[in-house]
Amino acid sequence: MTERLYNVLFLCTGNSARSVLAEGILRKDGEGHFTAYSAGSQPKGTVNPLALKVLGDHGYPIDGYRSKSWDEFAAPGAPVMDFVLTVCDSAAGEACPVWPGHPSIAHWGIDDPAAVEGSDADKEQAFVRAFHAVKSRIDTFLHLPLVSLDRFTMGTRLQAIGHVEAAG
Repeated sequence: MTERLYNVLFLCTGNSARSVLAEGILRKDGEGHFTAYSAGSQPKGTVNPLALKVLGDHGYPIDGYRSKSWDEFAAPGAPVMDFVLTVCDSAAGEACPVWPGHPSIAHWGIDDPAAVEGSDADKEQAFVRAFHAVKSRIDTFLHLPLVSLDRFTMGTRLQAIGHVEAAG
């Protein structure tokens, strides 16, 4: 029996850093079980180069990312999402589109690494911290028994993951 693929959409306002990190991590770590996407409510139009650098430095693919609007995923013909996860506080507070298929929705707030001021090393370190915070949450998500959880329990578990502290 073939296992079902789950579609996951990571949302952030600009779709240039945190949501791209999440998409990249789940693409690799959830391969064969999940299809990862990312988008933003007000996409910047470009992916932050530090997001790609940190993904690459940690052994994740760095190609195929683009900053795009969440409208692409609410349009007719778009992939139906099973999970929609916001990774920034401003996107979590915005009025989201109505998602076809009624996905499980949760907020996993991650500090914005692109907002860090200082040296190039300080900025890169902020992206590394964001990477670890996202990876910690995704690692927990990957261990959920998805097929055996009812909708309420799934929502509760997804929200709890948003409070997991980053390791390392």
